[in-house]
Amino acid sequence: MAGGVKKPVNIFKLKNLDEPKGVFNWRLWFAVVSFGLLGAARGVDEGLINGAFNSKVFQHSIGYENYNETEQANIKANVSAMVQVGSVAGALLAFLVCDRIGRIWATRQLCVLWILGIAIFMGHGNNLSAVYAGRFIAGLGVGQTPVVGPVYIAEIAPASVRGLCTCIFTGAVYLGIVLAYFTNYGAQVNIGDATPNRWLVPTSLHIIFAGLIFMLTFFQSESPRFLIKQGKHEEALKTMSHIRQLPPDHEYVVREIAEIRAAHEEEMEATMGSSKIGVLKEMFLIPNNAYRLYLALTVQLLSQWSGAGSITLYAPDLFALLGIEGTTESLLASGVFGVVKLVSALGCALFLVDVIGRKRALLIGITLQAIAVIYIAGFLTATPELGTVDDYVLPHYKLGPSRGAIAMIYISGVGWALGWNSMQYLLTAELFPLRIRAVSTSLAMTLHFANQYGNARAVPVLLLPLRSGGITPAGTFWFFSAITLLGGAWVWFFVPETGGRTLESMNRLFELPWHQIGRRGNDDADRLDMVIDEKQADMLGGAAEHVDDAREKRVSKEAHA
Repeated sequence: MAGGVKKPVNIFKLKNLDEPKGVFNWRLWFAVVSFGLLGAARGVDEGLINGAFNSKVFQHSIGYENYNETEQANIKANVSAMVQVGSVAGALLAFLVCDRIGRIWATRQLCVLWILGIAIFMGHGNNLSAVYAGRFIAGLGVGQTPVVGPVYIAEIAPASVRGLCTCIFTGAVYLGIVLAYFTNYGAQVNIGDATPNRWLVPTSLHIIFAGLIFMLTFFQSESPRFLIKQGKHEEALKTMSHIRQLPPDHEYVVREIAEIRAAHEEEMEATMGSSKIGVLKEMFLIPNNAYRLYLALTVQLLSQWSGAGSITLYAPDLFALLGIEGTTESLLASGVFGVVKLVSALGCALFLVDVIGRKRALLIGITLQAIAVIYIAGFLTATPELGTVDDYVLPHYKLGPSRGAIAMIYISGVGWALGWNSMQYLLTAELFPLRIRAVSTSLAMTLHFANQYGNARAVPVLLLPLRSGGITPAGTFWFFSAITLLGGAWVWFFVPETGGRTLESMNRLFELPWHQIGRRGNDDADRLDMVIDEKQADMLGGAAEHVDDAREKRVSKEAHA
């Protein structure tokens, strides 16, 4: 092989792309973990807010007991979902700051917003309006995390392990959830409801994570792809060399930078350096970009309304609904639920997403999720008193099915971690060309948080009895079941396999007519990989000559020394 590049053996990869062994180094993994921790922003909030809200001290401070059942459901939904409201605006803001000030400074400013919002929330817990305002501001920061984190990781990761690297972000979501659940549990056991510390101590976990991520950014380098987009080619080469731990004149580094430059220049030439309005036209009017946007947006829609996010957010309430008695017990069950999701996400990252491919992992996850929510819906249909009759006690003969429904909550978490939750970030981060990557990801994440808000806002009301304006717990889970099945069919027909491809070669997946991409796109792209664009071939040829010249000069200099 040219240049003496060795082919490393790696069981975590779908394809071996002849990457030098040295590219999988500590700098890469340190950067991946640093930006992957941004995923904890969502996880910490989802895991904390329900437990914090259920604290008697917090409820008393906002006068919760003075409202009727429907008003209480609406207040709970508003407090829980206000971060998602802010996140909608944050996701829209993300592409502006991400493309203007870069991935590093975008991360720093979102951490500042995140800390500021949580500080307001913690400092004014006795004022419902201030609670809403603080959580909204925190959402402005949190909403940027699924844009900045996955985009940066996808842009620095070698193609063969890009799925694994991006799924570190997903794993951090569950790390945040696990720590949040067990922090709530520990506060309930050791502090109790007698003091404000019951909800203030767990909530401080937000500030710990935001502060840690902020500090880690000072040890990281800017994305080479962003630098090329800014015209800083020499800096991009040095940065890529630093991240890959290879000399700047190494064949692999030079080839990688040349491919990025060629793809970017091709995009610029095709669009003639058009304005911001031109970027939007590229997104919606160029057919293969429009199809990618369709995939990214539909993933957000179907994943959020499959119900798994709501199960995470309201896990203590759902465990109590299905038969686990007591606040402490439901919090402990929620903590175990978080551990199950974390282990599943790590398993997906290590052994599935880059080994069997994105699409197969997604279909396996959706299948598990569908089995779980259909079982829960059936159990709740057979036990209509749950959630509709106050102080209802399960008869002895239904305890077994109740335990089965509780187990299915865990199985739904496994399915969600293997499927939708990984792909809603991974596919969105890797589908788009460099020129429209940030704005397209931002738009997809805006829809993500809009749907997450709608789901989080609606579920407490949907779970209410018919007399109170809900559709009952059984009706809610049948709704989730229908969306999950619809999502599985959609993935089978429309989503192509993106694993094992460089970001610059992703365009080849979308050369077929739209109705054939999901079923034949990957095979067709593999054939197109054999044909290199003439302009890119010229650039790569020049890059190879540069490598030879640089190598000769270096050897001559070393010999002279």
